[in-house]
Amino acid sequence: MDSNIYIGLSSDFFIEEADKWRLDVWSMIKKRNDLNFLIITKRINRFYKCLPNDWHDGYDNVTIIVTIENQRCLEKRLPLFNELPIKHKQLNCEPLLEALDFKDHLKIGAITKVTVGGESGINARPCDFSWVKAIQQQCINAQVAFSFKQTGANFIKDGKQYKIAKKDQHIQAKKSNIDYQPEVNHEKK
Repeated sequence: MDSNIYIGLSSDFFIEEADKWRLDVWSMIKKRNDLNFLIITKRINRFYKCLPNDWHDGYDNVTIIVTIENQRCLEKRLPLFNELPIKHKQLNCEPLLEALDFKDHLKIGAITKVTVGGESGINARPCDFSWVKAIQQQCINAQVAFSFKQTGANFIKDGKQYKIAKKDQHIQAKKSNIDYQPEVNHEKK
């Protein structure tokens, strides 16, 4: 599958207001199995209320991505997410607001990728590179793909604070060259 389609990128596909039209979207997703649909949510607790009847363990062309911005959200969302019948699972730690300890939640085969990024905007909260590196190391230890997407506007590295323009946030993250791809794909079958 070459084409990625993000569903609810500026909202949340599992938000209650989408209940009235979500089944129509699921129908379209099922018909377009030539496309890969990525659904980002912080409302993973509504998962079972939002599924089509034929979901079973998921559609091959759907990746569910749960957002995790701090330790409290990690401890609330990730244990539930790990137990759900989803073929393709990823995490998006963006905006990353503090150091995260995944403990044993990054099980081989459960989560396939973790994407990390700082917050953009004039009032962006800080993102510390040491937090990013710590997540990268946890991903390496668990053999989970890792991507550092953007620094954010208020970036801290080696104790020094940097104000980074939006146009440079992705570029600076890529220059760090810390993305990780495991050699063996342990994706759940």
